[in-house]
Amino acid sequence: MRKCLAAVFFIILSSAVSAQNTTARISGKVTGVDKKPLPGVSIGIAGTALGVISDAEGEYTITVPSNRELTIVFSFIGYEQSSQKLILAEGEKKQLDKMLLPSIVPLPNVTISDPRERNAIIRIDPKSVEEIPNPTGNFETILKVIGSGVVSNNELSSEYSVRGGNFDENLVYVNDVEIYRPQLVRSGMQEGLSFINPDLVSGIKFSAGGFDAQYGDKMSSVLDIRYRRPDKFGGKITYGLLGGGLSLEGASKNKKLSWLIGARQKSTKYLLGTLDTKGNYKPVFYDVQAMINYEFNEKTSVSLLGNFSKSKYNIVPQTRTTDFGTVSQALRLTVYFDGKEVDDFTTTTGAVIFNHNPNKNVNLKFIGSVFNTREEETFDILGQYYLDELEKDPASKNFGEVKMNLGVGSFLNHARNYLDGKVYSAEHKGSYNYRHNELLWGLRYSHEEFNDQINEWNYIDSAGYSLPHPQDSVGGSLPSQPQLLLQDVMNRENSLSSNRYSGYIQHNFFFSDNSRFVLSPGVRFTWWDLNKELDISPRVSLSYKPEWKRNFSFRLAGGWYYQPPFYKELHNIDGSLNTTLKSQRSIHIVGGTDYVFKAWGRDFKFVTEAYYKWLSNLIPYKVDNVRIRYLGSNNSHGYATGIDFRINGQFVNESESWASLSFLKTEEDIKDDAYYIRLNARGDTIRGYTIDKVAVDSIKVIPGYIPRLTDQRVTFSIFFSDYLPKFPSYRMHLTLVFGSGLPVGPPGNDRYLDIKRYPFYRRVDIGFSKVFIEEGTKLNSRFTALNRLKSLSLSFEVFNLFQVNNVVSYTWISDVYGTKYGVPNYLTGRQISLRLSAKF
Repeated sequence: MRKCLAAVFFIILSSAVSAQNTTARISGKVTGVDKKPLPGVSIGIAGTALGVISDAEGEYTITVPSNRELTIVFSFIGYEQSSQKLILAEGEKKQLDKMLLPSIVPLPNVTISDPRERNAIIRIDPKSVEEIPNPTGNFETILKVIGSGVVSNNELSSEYSVRGGNFDENLVYVNDVEIYRPQLVRSGMQEGLSFINPDLVSGIKFSAGGFDAQYGDKMSSVLDIRYRRPDKFGGKITYGLLGGGLSLEGASKNKKLSWLIGARQKSTKYLLGTLDTKGNYKPVFYDVQAMINYEFNEKTSVSLLGNFSKSKYNIVPQTRTTDFGTVSQALRLTVYFDGKEVDDFTTTTGAVIFNHNPNKNVNLKFIGSVFNTREEETFDILGQYYLDELEKDPASKNFGEVKMNLGVGSFLNHARNYLDGKVYSAEHKGSYNYRHNELLWGLRYSHEEFNDQINEWNYIDSAGYSLPHPQDSVGGSLPSQPQLLLQDVMNRENSLSSNRYSGYIQHNFFFSDNSRFVLSPGVRFTWWDLNKELDISPRVSLSYKPEWKRNFSFRLAGGWYYQPPFYKELHNIDGSLNTTLKSQRSIHIVGGTDYVFKAWGRDFKFVTEAYYKWLSNLIPYKVDNVRIRYLGSNNSHGYATGIDFRINGQFVNESESWASLSFLKTEEDIKDDAYYIRLNARGDTIRGYTIDKVAVDSIKVIPGYIPRLTDQRVTFSIFFSDYLPKFPSYRMHLTLVFGSGLPVGPPGNDRYLDIKRYPFYRRVDIGFSKVFIEEGTKLNSRFTALNRLKSLSLSFEVFNLFQVNNVVSYTWISDVYGTKYGVPNYLTGRQISLRLSAKF
């Protein structure tokens, strides 16, 4: 394998040295009339499919054919289209800056975007990430607020589900490198920094379904991130109560070498202090990333991407007091703890990316990457609890105080879990542009090695009785001769080594110069030598932009999406591996419309997408906080259907805002999940189930379709930004998220019991900022250091503004009579934060 990679390297290097320049390069910066940079501007060559998008600084670089007349076209929503003709010599480098004027032409002439991205792709301005009030600093927060069909009811976690999928069904790429996550994380409190560093990002693309064959083998979504390629020195520094970061970038004088480095530190100790469980929290999270680019010549370049991340979560819990229940029965749980938890997650990622253009129409890319994770999760937590009923009579002087004790008990949670995992991959991607066509292809090989030691169990004792009770020969309990019965026991050592092969081919047809029709058929394949399964995934998308008076575009996409099992899915509930598991399968049909219109003299975009997904070969699972425990068998099928609405635009002049509304229904039918119950004295039936009588005193219940654990029927989110009209440097950014209740049930492997619902998730975060130095303006100060700053701002943020007690999971306790109580585990309460940010 190493010899093959070395051969590829020398072939590319030799071609780079010997190649003759048959192309030229154009670079520049796009601004508005106010001299501020314009990100997201489409720069293309008329009559071809070649094109790029300006980055967050309004800068761009495009390689073009030489020795021929070209028409360079600049287009952006709300601005007049601009074009310029020129002829460049071989190897020539042209600086072409462009200032776009606000659009005054009729709406139908406004260019929407790159036609290749009308197919189920959302493009997001990276600047929005900086503005969103964000308690964790994780990049994925932006998806939870403005992504269609994205659900996450945990502000401490970067995990998210999309259109009925779970956390493990989402693809993430950074500069074409697939990103992996730690595997043992069970709660948002343990999570460190997600891979993506917002300060390094220049482009964001997101698809919630119906994505093209060029993207990999997951069932739900794709997040495609591009890091910047700087051409001058700069940087950014942020510091606040929840952590900080430093990013630096630069380039050599001849622009051949460029580099980008970022370091972040996060501590959630301040946030965790608002939880019901009080104790000594010591979370320490930090990471370092670097991206280095070198151009051998106009045709060949190499990029190196590296990441090191460390997440340490230590806690010595002391006490917990949680009030819960209803108006008719108000309860309080009081717990006194002993013990501690020590978790350590260390991940590293390295990648080398060779990019070669033999001629103006062909691009060849070779990628080699390594991912390594070392994870340790150890805890022994002893809790002694008291369950009390509270006085609910407002007229009583003891209103809200303990009225009577309902039970006492204790529990012991133990874990010694260790994981060492590695993924090596080698990949080739290519593209060929000719006339109104673009051909894409790719091949990938990956080798995976995982070794784990899992030792985990729980013990529950209520008033001196071990639960569940051991029974004697006549069914009586034996409290005088107790037996230690443990629950949720996993005690395994596993080793896994396997190889995966995948590839794709995709053809983009652009029908006509203005690309009103774009058709993108393609097909993927995957082969895994562990289960000997070959998957073929045909996919297709079509977009159409009619020449109507009103600015509409339409798209239709669909295909087969297979998700081969990864390390986590292979585990049975007892920790053993099921290496015969097959790929989960999903068939997507997605239809959508985009409507660009004017209101208050400004452009708005209204997007509607409806979808249906047939799901088969599913692996049922249980969810606790953010931990997914798979049940180890492909014995379920189901569906997901819904509709998403999104509108974005400048509700306030020069201030972008978003609003999203989603409706979803997803259910599954698990095979062989029937159970028997006893009839009561009247022989009543059970409403809502299919019932088959098998005896006089019992019935067989066939649950049939039940809600999947991601069945959040309604989701609504807003990101709204504003400023004081007379003092525009004083700004406000607000996020609001509402989600209807997700399904939940008691612990155990019986999915048919998960038919209750969490309370609604409701959260409002707000941030106020003062901009001392506006980006794009020059400061004339007697202090030289201040004149070097591009921007400077101070933010004051309030998280969970209305102090809503959102529930992330339940702790289940029992008394000696077997009555179970689900005690809610609440997320963080109201908290304030300060953050200083400066660019230079």
